[in-house]
This record gives sequence, C-alpha cells and structure tokens, in this order.
Amino acid sequence: MATAETSRSAPRTVDDLEELLSRPTAAVVADLAAVDGDIMLLGVGGKMGPTLARMARRAAPDRRIIAVARFSDPAVAAALETHGVEPIRADLLDRAAIARLPRVPNVILMAGHKFGTSDAPSHTWATNTILPVFVAEAMAESRIVAFSTGNVYPFLPVAAGGATEDEPLLPAPGDYAASCIGRERVLRWYSETRGTPGLIYRLNYAIDLRYGVLHDIGRRVRDGEPIDVTMGHVNVIWQGDANAVALRCLRHCTTPTEPLNVTGPETTSVRAAAHAFAEHFGTRAIITGEEAPTALLSDASRALERFGPPTVSVATLIAWQADWLARRMPTLAKPTGFEVRDGSF
Repeated sequence: MATAETSRSAPRTVDDLEELLSRPTAAVVADLAAVDGDIMLLGVGGKMGPTLARMARRAAPDRRIIAVARFSDPAVAAALETHGVEPIRADLLDRAAIARLPRVPNVILMAGHKFGTSDAPSHTWATNTILPVFVAEAMAESRIVAFSTGNVYPFLPVAAGGATEDEPLLPAPGDYAASCIGRERVLRWYSETRGTPGLIYRLNYAIDLRYGVLHDIGRRVRDGEPIDVTMGHVNVIWQGDANAVALRCLRHCTTPTEPLNVTGPETTSVRAAAHAFAEHFGTRAIITGEEAPTALLSDASRALERFGPPTVSVATLIAWQADWLARRMPTLAKPTGFEVRDGSF
C-alpha cells in the first residue's frame, strides 16, 4: 500500500534520528491548533515518550509541554529541558503525587508495564489498572489519550487481516494482556460516569531504529542467529508516525472514550523481512519453525481513514534499519518479545 513518504534518507546519527522522530507534520500542527490548552505527558521516560514530547513542543511552541516520569535516568529530563519541555519528577503510582500535578486540558497517558510481568505480575496490574484510576480521578476535566496495545485482542487467522476495534476483547495469554484490558475498562468507566473525553490508543509495534521488531529481526540476521517464524506476521509503524497520531488524537477524544488501532497498513511477514535484511547485509537468514496460522494483528483502517497513511513505508524502514545495524549504531538493547505467544514477558 502506498504511503505519503516524506523522506528516504536514512538517519545517520542519534541526533538525526531523534530530530526525524520528533518532526511534526503540518497536520499535527493544524490539529493541535484546533485544541485549546497546555499538554501533559504522563510516563514519558520510556522508549517513545521523549520524542513524543519533543514533537509536541515543536508543533505547539506557544504551549506549556509538561513531561512527567520518575526520570531514573536524569539525562532524559535534562535533554527534554534543552528542547523546551518542562520535566516533572513524580511516581505515578503515588496518588498524592498525581494530585499535585498541574491541571491542564490535554493529557497523554503513556505509563504502563510489560517487561518483567512474569516475575512481578502484581506490579504490572498496579501500573496498568490502579495508576489509570489515580489519573482519571485527578484529571476528570481533561482530555485523556491513553496508550494501550494490540495485545488486548485474541490471536486471529492471518488471512483475516487483523482485529478491528469491534473485535471482542479476549486477550492473548498472560497477565500483561489481561491487565491492559483492565486499564481500558477502568478508563471507559470513568469516562462514562464523569464525562471525561478520551481515546484509547491501541498501538502495535512502533519502530525506532534503536529498538523494535525490525531491529530484533535485522540484528539476528546480521549476527547469524536463528529467527523463529512461528509468530510469522506482525504490524509495524514508524515511531514518528505513531507520535504524530498520538498528538492528533487529542482533537478526536469522545465521551465516552473509544478505542483506535494505530499501526501500519501492511501485514509484515517475519520470514520476508528476514530475507530482506539478508539481502541488505549480503548474507543469509537462518529460519527456524513454521508460521502459525494465527498472529497478533490489528486492522488500522479507521486510523488510516482519519489520519491518512504513514509517511514511511515498511520497505524504507527495513532499509533504514539495515543501514543503522550495519554501521553498528547505538541500540537500547531491549528486545520487543514480538515472538512470544504464551504471554511470558
């Protein structure tokens, strides 16, 4: 499927990458201009938060952009400050800390817990269900765009093209997926009972060249490691596009809050992606296993109709990722676990 490709030049440095990930489109600027008030991002210390905060700053230079996290790495907060974002250190599992936060019209709730769930399921449930309660109670007058995941859907036949937002929520195995349904139900209830406008942002596999599904596949091909294709198909989207949609969703909040699938238009074959990386590296992909007939896939037709196609295609992402890996540029060393089928994160 065609994209509105805006740049085919691979990022050469971390600064290049972060500039591109945080570059707003004209549509982002226009949609934020139609939404009044300052913007606060909660749980901004993760992989996606810093570039999302920077994009908000660039798209709305006259607004207060507040980034809230524990900031266990002080360098993240310092970097945000240099880009005009106001960091606030807070433990979002502390109800009193949330009560002390500024009240702004626009909130993006990114806080969540996935990796380490198998070892500490109680922490995952607290983060994914209790924390949203604290936010919903304290910020009932705000618009709340809340990050969620395609893991709330069941495994579906690959040929079906992925779950739509109308698919009954029967989660993939494990505490993580079940707790994410809990988060959505809690936020829906508060929206219904308090009139809080919102949107549930169900994201499937954002790609930042330092991590992501394509990074995991490409690194294994580069290093001659086997790739299990049992989870044979995935959805991916350039993180810059995912950032743009998250900000534009502030204009599309409803009462009660409703879900929106956010990912690329293509169903990407893991096997095909591995062979594409092998071609870039001049090597061969070591494939193990056989593709299961089902996978964790989302149909993003509604988002594509509302916001248009991604600006970067999967083929371009693979080329960029191969270049990044071939030059052994920095990575976050955080595997996505995309191949997990038993819910063990």
